[in-house]
Amino acid sequence: MIHKERTTLKGIQRNFIRAQLVLIISLALFLGVAGTLINIHFETEKRDQNLQNVAEAIAHSPILTEKDASGADASVVLSEYLDSLKETLEDIDVISVVGSDNIRLYHSNHELIGTVYDGTLPQFELNAKEYYATNDSGPSGTQRRAYAAVYDENGAYIGFVMAIMLMKNIYSETTQTLFIFVLITAAAILLELLISAELWGKIKDSLLGYEPDVFSAMYQIRDNILESLDEGILAVDADGTVQFANHAAVEMLSNIKKDAGDSIVGQPLDAVCGGALLAHTLQSGEKEFNVQEQALGNANILIDRIPIKEDDTVIGAVGILHDRAEYTKLMEDLTGTRYLVDSMRANNHDFTNKLHVILGLIQMEMYDEAVSYIENITIVQRSTISKIMHAVNEPAVAALLIGKAARASELNIKFVLREGCFYSSTALSLPSEVLVTIIGNLIDNAFDAMNESGEDYGAQKELLFGIYSRPGAVLITVDDMGKGIPAEDLGRIFENGYSTKGEGRGTGLYQVKTLVEGLGGKITVESQVGVGTSFSISFTKNL
Repeated sequence: MIHKERTTLKGIQRNFIRAQLVLIISLALFLGVAGTLINIHFETEKRDQNLQNVAEAIAHSPILTEKDASGADASVVLSEYLDSLKETLEDIDVISVVGSDNIRLYHSNHELIGTVYDGTLPQFELNAKEYYATNDSGPSGTQRRAYAAVYDENGAYIGFVMAIMLMKNIYSETTQTLFIFVLITAAAILLELLISAELWGKIKDSLLGYEPDVFSAMYQIRDNILESLDEGILAVDADGTVQFANHAAVEMLSNIKKDAGDSIVGQPLDAVCGGALLAHTLQSGEKEFNVQEQALGNANILIDRIPIKEDDTVIGAVGILHDRAEYTKLMEDLTGTRYLVDSMRANNHDFTNKLHVILGLIQMEMYDEAVSYIENITIVQRSTISKIMHAVNEPAVAALLIGKAARASELNIKFVLREGCFYSSTALSLPSEVLVTIIGNLIDNAFDAMNESGEDYGAQKELLFGIYSRPGAVLITVDDMGKGIPAEDLGRIFENGYSTKGEGRGTGLYQVKTLVEGLGGKITVESQVGVGTSFSISFTKNL
């Protein structure tokens, strides 16, 4: 087994070094050739500019342009001046001055002074400037020369100057430049090989003796397993950046960030669902199970938080998201049963009173009236319960409304379920316990408003309740026939602790507003003194 691992590592090392060599040599050659060409180009431009500057400077020298520049003495002075100038110019091989009659007035090779110039004559009329550089050949061989026109004090053309560099010297400089770049390229290749060897050592340690294709197979198997789970798997690194998220996790998190999709991998976790989701685990390194994290914004999701450690250092964390949909459904059913029990207790008082009425009618031998009374109350009770159960398919909410209807009967308030009401929990995901709290508080507040009116207690008042749903939206309305809210108090009814009923009250509407806004909903109220108050709550899914 050990021998197999070593062979595997050697195979990886061989392929790795081969790829590195191809990459390094290709890159080094490319950079070397490019650098050499660029250097040669700039050196050529620099050389041409130098030649032109020298030729132009000599052409404008007073020793050539003044009227007394001709004659034997002037020729000696010119030779001495240009000889001394050439000694200071290491890059210039030849300087030649030719008169308008093509006689060499000066040449670095003094034997050519006074001879006829039979080379290429400059064509200044074809150039925008009075000087230019070109390749040509002369007595000294192939050369790069710059021409500059000479004019006297009156502006008349009297000859030209040539500053020359021999091509053999230029080739020699180019060869030296190439040699330097070859040395630099070789040093770069050697350095890259040393770096590659160091990098390979680290890769070898991290591969644990496996071939890359084995890792690929292991990755695919892991991916298939994790994607088949119903639980969401979310992994982040030490900086909180998402490194892995299976489909179930993306589905759960998409309820928080609508455009999350598969793009959450590589994003900071706080950009998706809040950094607090795994921040505590990254900091403390402690395992946590079945945590209801507020950052998820979904009470049906629990998370197990597990740190990833390397040598006792936290390098990341894994979150396992559990969807409690089935458990939540059971909990809601149990919650509905509890409200049904409460409603039965409320009905018990009402039925006791009705039984007393029936008993009295029987004792007075008013049997027909007793039968009629029993039929009437049975029809009314059955109608109310049936209407609520058909309109609301959420057990907890339906049970609450049945109980509130019974309570309304005790308070001599007619509980009216508006026509067209229908609520389905599938239209918009809203926690049933929150809906029960919101609706219960609004209805109780309406009961109090109609009981404290101080008007005719014998007159039956109405409470109109409506709940409507469609995909992505829910609307709840509660209208009472209480005494109404004065305009000066209407803006304060949602303040915590504000109430006109005395101390220790005023938390119901504040709690309702807090819950509604926490779910992204909106609550409005309209009231008219002596007529009643209307509350409206709307929830809309953000698309």
